[in-house]
Amino acid sequence: MPELPEVETTVRAIRPFENTILKKIIIHNRNLRWQVDENLEDLVANKKILTITRRAKYILIHFSKYSLMLHLGMSGKLRIQNNQDNYFKKHDHVEFIFKDKKIIFNDVRRFGSLHVTKNPNEHILIKNLGVEPLSRKFDKNFLFKLCSETNLEIKKLLMDQRKVVGVGNIYASESLYLSSISPLRKSKEINLDECEKLVKSIKKILKYAIKMGGTTLKDFYSADGSEGYFKLKLNVYGLENQNCKKCSNKIEKIIIGQRSTFYCKECQT
Repeated sequence: MPELPEVETTVRAIRPFENTILKKIIIHNRNLRWQVDENLEDLVANKKILTITRRAKYILIHFSKYSLMLHLGMSGKLRIQNNQDNYFKKHDHVEFIFKDKKIIFNDVRRFGSLHVTKNPNEHILIKNLGVEPLSRKFDKNFLFKLCSETNLEIKKLLMDQRKVVGVGNIYASESLYLSSISPLRKSKEINLDECEKLVKSIKKILKYAIKMGGTTLKDFYSADGSEGYFKLKLNVYGLENQNCKKCSNKIEKIIIGQRSTFYCKECQT
């Protein structure tokens, strides 16, 4: 599933379309995770894109009066191709047509979504989301307050989109390893110094993953066709029974909140 770094990489790949006119949208399948709004095409046809941003894992395409909200879901991806290139792939659901190029939304599992709204921040899918982990607001004091209010395992807290958005399963495991914190630790047990280490680790891991183009575990590619290479630098995720890079212990795989979690029992306490 595309997480924050993959979505941010995608946003950066399509950002050259800012200040261009979206001529039209062609929707081949309205039956995504939610039914695509009936009047979406008419509201943004022949309108100038002002900015393209990200909130959590939503790609936001802003016009003067409306914004498009695109979520890639479990398997969604964007690709850019020339208008004269008429090849069509199975599961191509939406085409954003510009003067010379087009952006195509492909989603095998159809868990992605596309909405139009006047105010994305007040949309029901966004307004209750948590803090951005790369923002200034997400600091040791903020995380310590979150931790003090719940008895959840710290891994579950980091995965709760109502508290912190976009960290995701891969990056939560990697950040906890870098911080030497066990994913099984109760949040209330995490002290302020550990919160500082964890915040720094999360920001470092996410920034590095964005720099490297996201994490390719199955088939993630950025919209410009580049593959994510962060998988080459993973320390624990997916490395069950392999030697820890800090000690001679084996990396273990456990299930927390129905998600696979990888950690070193010796280094993470």
